[in-house]
Parts: sequence; C-alpha cells; structure tokens
Amino acid sequence: MKPKKSWNPQSSSDCESSLVDFMSSDSDYSDSDGFVQDTETVRKAKVRVAAIVCIQDLCQADSKSFTTQWTLLLPTSDVLQPRKFEATLMTCLMYDPYLKARIASASALAVILDGPSSIFLQVAEYKGSSKFGSFTALSSSLGQILMQLHTGILHLIQRETHSRLLASLFKILTLLVASTPYSRMPGELLPTVITSLQARINEGFSFKNYQTGLLAAAVGCLTAALSTSPSLDVREMLLKETSTGFPETEKKSSVLFTLLQYSEQLTSPNICFESLQALKAVSHNYPNTMFAFWERVSTIVYGILMVATPEFPSRPWKGHTGDPVGFIGEKVITAAVKLLDECLRALSGFKGTEDLSDDKLTPFTSDCIRMKKVSSAPSYELDSKEFNNNEPKACHSGIEQWSEAIEKHLPLILRHTSAMVRGASVTCFAGITSHVFFSLVKEKQDFILSSLINASICDEVPSVRSAACRAIGVIACFPQVSQSAEIRDKFIRAVEINTRDPLVSVRITASWALANICDSIHSSIDDLPSQQSKESNVDSPSIASLTECALRLTKDGDKIKSNAVRALGNLSRFVNYTCLSGSHDKPMDRMRLSINTNSNEESTSSNDMKGSHGNASNSFRPGSMGDLCWLDRMVQAFISCVTTGNVKVQWNVCHALSNLFLNETLRLQDMDCILLLLLRDSSNFKIRIQAAAALAVPASIHDYGKSFPDVIQGVEHIIENLGSDQISAPSSFKYRVVLEKQLTSTMLHVLTLASSTDHEPLKDFLVKKAPFLEEWLKTLCSSLGETSTQSDVEDKSLGDQKKEMISKAIRSLIEVYKDRKHRSTVQKLEELDKSICTLQNPA
Repeated sequence: MKPKKSWNPQSSSDCESSLVDFMSSDSDYSDSDGFVQDTETVRKAKVRVAAIVCIQDLCQADSKSFTTQWTLLLPTSDVLQPRKFEATLMTCLMYDPYLKARIASASALAVILDGPSSIFLQVAEYKGSSKFGSFTALSSSLGQILMQLHTGILHLIQRETHSRLLASLFKILTLLVASTPYSRMPGELLPTVITSLQARINEGFSFKNYQTGLLAAAVGCLTAALSTSPSLDVREMLLKETSTGFPETEKKSSVLFTLLQYSEQLTSPNICFESLQALKAVSHNYPNTMFAFWERVSTIVYGILMVATPEFPSRPWKGHTGDPVGFIGEKVITAAVKLLDECLRALSGFKGTEDLSDDKLTPFTSDCIRMKKVSSAPSYELDSKEFNNNEPKACHSGIEQWSEAIEKHLPLILRHTSAMVRGASVTCFAGITSHVFFSLVKEKQDFILSSLINASICDEVPSVRSAACRAIGVIACFPQVSQSAEIRDKFIRAVEINTRDPLVSVRITASWALANICDSIHSSIDDLPSQQSKESNVDSPSIASLTECALRLTKDGDKIKSNAVRALGNLSRFVNYTCLSGSHDKPMDRMRLSINTNSNEESTSSNDMKGSHGNASNSFRPGSMGDLCWLDRMVQAFISCVTTGNVKVQWNVCHALSNLFLNETLRLQDMDCILLLLLRDSSNFKIRIQAAAALAVPASIHDYGKSFPDVIQGVEHIIENLGSDQISAPSSFKYRVVLEKQLTSTMLHVLTLASSTDHEPLKDFLVKKAPFLEEWLKTLCSSLGETSTQSDVEDKSLGDQKKEMISKAIRSLIEVYKDRKHRSTVQKLEELDKSICTLQNPA
C-alpha cells in the first residue's frame, strides 16, 4: 500500500481531464492503457488495485474485527495536504493517477461504511487537533477520521469529472452521513454538506448519458443529510432562506427552492421522486420551515395527482427519463402523498397518539419522566417559541390546510388504482389531531370516518386495511369520539374484523387499535360524573365483543399479545362486580383465583364462585361482562402471558394488573405473587419498574389481603440487595435510578399501611429489620436536604410531598415499634421525623 514516493496532486488533476471518456467497466483495463507507456508503472498500479481489493474482501469477511485497522486505512490528518509515505484509502481515492485504483478505493470505502461495523462510528467525537495529548482516545480518532472523510469526499464531489467515480462518491457520502453523529461534530459540518451538495446540483452535470442519474444521486444524498438528526445550525440556515422570500438573486443559493423546483419535473421521475423525499425530510425534521411553503407544496402535490387521475392509469415506477407525463409511476405519486401527509402533521402540531394515560406519578418518580419519541411525528425539539408566536394562529392549527387537503387532494387518491397510493392516503388520517378534527365541519369529519371504515373493511389489499386500522387507533383516542356510541361501535366492528385477518401485520395494527379503543372507553368512564351516565355509556354488546376479541388475541404472537393484554387491562379497570345481598351492593371480597397454570388445577370456575355465595345473584354494572367466567379468563390470560410472553408482553401484564387493582369492586389477592416474582427475578428493569408501581396501587391493607406481609418483605429484600444486582445489558443502566425511586415510593406506601396490620410475624420482621429501615430512612431524609439546596422554587410542592410520604411511613413504623416495646428505635425515629420538618424548602 505504501509507494516509494508521494503522489503529486497536480498530476492527478491532469490525468482526470484525460480520463473523461475512459471505459467504466473494470474488465476493460489492461496493460495496454492508451496513455500508459511505462510497463513498470502499470505493474505497480495493478499491485495497488489488488491490495485495495484484498482490503475490501477482508472487510466483507469480518467487518467487526476489521475496525482495529481503521486508523491505518482511513485518514486522521488533513487529506488536502498529501504527505510522503502516508497511504490510506482516501489518499488513493484523491491522488492516485490511475482511475482503476481510485474506483477500487471508492468501492472499498463504501464497503467499510456500509457494513455493520459502521455502528462503531456513533461513538466518534471531534475535539480538534489542538486538544490531543500523548494519548488519543478512540472516540477522538474516529472523530478525526469522519472529519477528514467529509473534507475529502466533498472536495472530490466539487471537482470530479468521471461519471462512474462521481456516482460512487455520492454513494460514499450518503453512507458517511448516515454513520456520522453530527451532534458531536463541528456545528458547521452538516450545513457544509448540504450547501456543498446544493452548489453541485446547481452547477449541473456535463455527462449527457448520466446527467439524470447523477442529479438523482445528488438529491438523494441531500435527502440523507436532511434526514439525519435535526441540527440547530441547519434549522437556522433553512429559516434564513424562508425569511428572505426567495428573491431572484438568492434563488440559486437556496436549498428549499432547488428542491421545490426539481419536484415539479414530472418528465424526470427519478429526480422528482428524490426531491419529494428531500422535502418530506425537511418537513419532518424542521417542521417550522414548511409554514412558508404550504401553498407551493399543495400546488405541486395537486399537480402530480391531477396528472395521475384514473383516466391515466398508474403503473410501476420504471425511472426512465422522458416517460409520458400521464404515466407517472406510483412511487412518485406515493412520495407526493407522503409529503402532503408530513406537511399536514407539521402544520397541525401532531405529536403522536392522544395520551389517555392516567398513571399517577409519585413525588419520587415524577422527575424520572422520559419523553417518548414518536417516529411518525415531526421533530419540534428545535422550534423556538419566538418563531411560533410570529406565525398566524390558523397556520399553526392546520385547520385550513386540512380542509384544503380534504377538498382537493384526498378525493383523488383514496380510491386510486394503486394500493401503495391508497395506503399512503389513508395514513394521512393517522396524523390528524383532535383539535383539528373537531374544528372541521361535520361533513369533513364524516368524510374522514367513512373513508377509514370503508378502507378497513372493504379494501382487498391487506396493507391498506392495516393503514386504516392504525388511523382508527389514532382517532379512537380523541375524547369526543369515545363518547359517541355510534362511532365507537363502527370502529369496534372494523377492528374486530381485521383481528381475524390471516396476515400478521394487519392483526398487529388491528390489535393496537383495539387496545386504544378500550383505553378510550375507560378514560371516558372516568370522566363521567355519575354512575347512571356510566351505565348508559358502556352498557353495550360492544364491550362483550371487545373482551372476547382481546381474550382471543392473547393466544396470538407476542406483538399482538402485548396489545391484547393492554386492552384487557383497560377493560378490567371499569368492570363492576358486585354481590347483591338484599338491597345492598357489596364489592366482591377476597376473590381468590389460583395462579397455578396446570389445567387440572385451574382457577375456580364461575359456577363454583356463584355457588360459594349461596343464593346471592351476581351482576355486572358498567362494562359488565355478564359472567364471572370472563373475569376468570382475563386473569388466566395475564398469568399465561407472564410465563410465555416477551418483555413487552410482561410489562403490559404488570400495567394491566395495576388497572385490575384499581377496580374497587374486586379484591384479588394472589396477583401480588406474580408481581413480586417479576420484581425479583426479571432481568429487564422496565418490567421491574412497572411491577413495583403496580404493587403500590392497592390503597389499603384490606385491598392487599393476605399477601400484604409478602409484599412488604419482598420489596424490603429487593431494596436491601439492590446494590448487588448485576446489570446484564448496558441499556439497563439508565433505568437503574428509575427502579430505585419507584421502589422507594412503593416501600414508603406499604410502610405507611404497616401500622394497621395485626399480622404478628410481619411486626416481628419489621423489628428485625429496624436497623436497615432506620438507615434507609435517614438516607432519604439526607437526599431531601441535598435536593432542597439545588431545586428551583417551583419544586417546593414536590419537596413537601416527599417529606409527607417519608413522615407518614416513619409515624407508621413508630406505632409498630411502640407496640413491640422497641423504645430505642422509637426515639430515633421520632427525632428523624422532627428533623424532616426542619429541612428548608428552596427559596
């Protein structure tokens, strides 16, 4: 690889001009190259090419092990300054006088960046050459490599004259962009990539036969750069473009103007498609930039859809230049519809499915909230309030834009001959918000609902039905929709039909929509003021249909099973089981359901349970299941899913049991055992967190039943030994603190109830563990003191709540230790309780 003398960059550029018409096939190279007379020089060139090919083969054979050689093969110093005896793949690509060696270098670089080992580049961090000492960390070396690769590739893209090599450069840059963590690189790097590509696109390509292909590759590269994690520098660059209004003198330097211009070139489907993809990436990552372009985007999309009306049948995309405009490929149409979808989401502020969760956060877990990233929602992280406040209110709400889309665009594509186009059009409805939906006139609301129901039931293509089910799952979470029995029943029927589809992908989205419908029903019941209105709202055969459907889906695959368990959890929350005795309704007390999964020892049947209450009659109120057997089957389904389901299924079981515990008409004691087992034995921290949260749901000792001593002892044992837990996966580290805080909250809750117990062995246990509990409570109080000196004023209420929880637990333990004549511990705890009051709240 190391030549005896350094290459001359000037000779490289001289050769480039003579290689324009060089044959692009590797097989055409021979010793008789027209311009090569020196046989020794040709032989050395062939050796270099063979060596590069060997490097490429080694990388393909074991790319992971090959990463140790990156610092030898990839540049760490300025690639624009060739150095003697420094040969890397990049110097070969830039300065080798022979095209064959340069093409081989490009191919090897693409293999390195395209392999699974490229994931290692995610740890790269650029610190600048001046910050290096005697030791250079791997992250810094990788940062230097990425920086020099960017410099060299962008330099070549601006100057390369050979069409095949230029196409390879675009491929390398696309892979390089996908592998680079720009948040840890210089802020100007990503904007430089974008502006360099835009300048090269505007410059054009002189190769008549390859012009369209190279232009499409360049725009595709631009799409990759705009699709990477949003950059504040890129955002500012794009907003500056939008603020200028595109005066004639600045059009050529505008990235957005270039993309809008090429997206209108219907005679070049490749270029049009790539431009639409790039605009979609802009709308997704930089949604505020689209406010200034809605009219232009709407016009472009409408123009494409009008050309592709049913009288001009759509056909698969071929990508040939000069296709008749009437025969626009379905890929171009689909890209246009997806751009429309992304713009509507950006304009209406779509942030994902409506959150109906009513999970109560305790003071100790409230600061552990992790923002959920919704991939289908635009990225609003970089959008400033200042920019938002300057925009018209109507523009931000998206109402006008949605009305326009329903009137102009969607009627043209909902019944399109292409299933791909129909699926994309139905997916648009999955991005609407409740504010926009209920701001539309009733005719437009009905249009959306009827389109979804028809697509989910009547369309022959599974992908379209799946897309319709996803949209139904989104709209079903709108509060006003859940209160309409007519709409809800139509949604239930459509979803239930699709849960029986032979295709797994359809059943997954249908089960997700089913769970959302159940979540919406349970949320609407909690919001209603009176028992009478609750009964009228849910007393429907649809509830029975939902229950049977969810129970059936618990026997499906894990992705479907997790949604089914979530649905059952929501249903179990509002099931009312009462034992009628005379004129008084009493909750079903101490209902025991065996957790033995053996078929011969399954839980008590509904007949046995009915018989155990003599002549008392059983009835269900809101969401009544009509028969206790259904509740029995629910619990057995949870037990089965815990033992056979994956991590997500088990997490949903824990959450479902939380809902079951919140049902005031039921007292299920044995379910605590499942949660304790998961809390103790599961290797997944998220499951353990949810299990600990579920164990804190029962509000009284009576609700815990006979399992209360087991819960206290189990949680105490886990807290005491938490430090010795082995973390199997690196991803679990971030959940360790959350688990500790949830266990703290759960332990304080059950200790608060401990003074009410008459279970003597439990009191003996608490006396035995007095030293640990005293030290643990002291540590909690110390953490409050530390927090109070660092917290903001607005955290005062949170701090007070933490103090109250600790104080209640301490006072409960004091009662227990007084009963056991444990005076020394009582005295220490009383002093600790007094010290809590002296802790200063943040000023």
